[in-house]
Amino acid sequence: MENDQLSTGEEGLEIIQSMINKARNQLGDNGHLYLMWGWVILVCSLTQFVILNFFYSPYHYMVWFVTWLAFIYQSIYLYRRKKKKRVKTYTDDIISNVWLVFVILMFLFGFLFGSIMGKGYYNVINPGFLALYGMPTFLSGIILKFRPLIMGGICCWILAMFSAFASPTYHLLFLAAGVIIAWIVPGYIMRSKFKKQQMV
Repeated sequence: MENDQLSTGEEGLEIIQSMINKARNQLGDNGHLYLMWGWVILVCSLTQFVILNFFYSPYHYMVWFVTWLAFIYQSIYLYRRKKKKRVKTYTDDIISNVWLVFVILMFLFGFLFGSIMGKGYYNVINPGFLALYGMPTFLSGIILKFRPLIMGGICCWILAMFSAFASPTYHLLFLAAGVIIAWIVPGYIMRSKFKKQQMV
């Protein structure tokens, strides 16, 4: 009886480990979205910085409307991927919910900063968003045991703290640095691992 229980327990652990390994194997494919969002935010940040500080346009913020196109693309991409995917693991559900919370907090922070700060909105919004970027990045790294994401999340928090002591003029550069470290670099590492897995 005890042997049967031990055997069942070991089988259960093997199933859980198998689910985690499956999620890790799919990580390379997920690297596509990390790269997509990383590059979109990097380009938007740098473009707004140039428009704001060299062209002095009052419409500098409009560059961020590109993110809506990225969101539409992501929705189509995830829908197609979901149709192809045969098995959805518990790890997938956890990570999906972590990023859902992140999106909700982004909208909530944007609304709260705008309502409370008024014209001072631009002095706090980018450090706030940078701190938020660290949360899903760090948690995804912990769940998947993927060190580049963990380090990326921590770097976002460190950059957010440093940006608090910098002029708001340079906050967009901190944001750009954050997405390079947290999403673009890990995204390319994921892609590389995924390609190696495909060759095996």
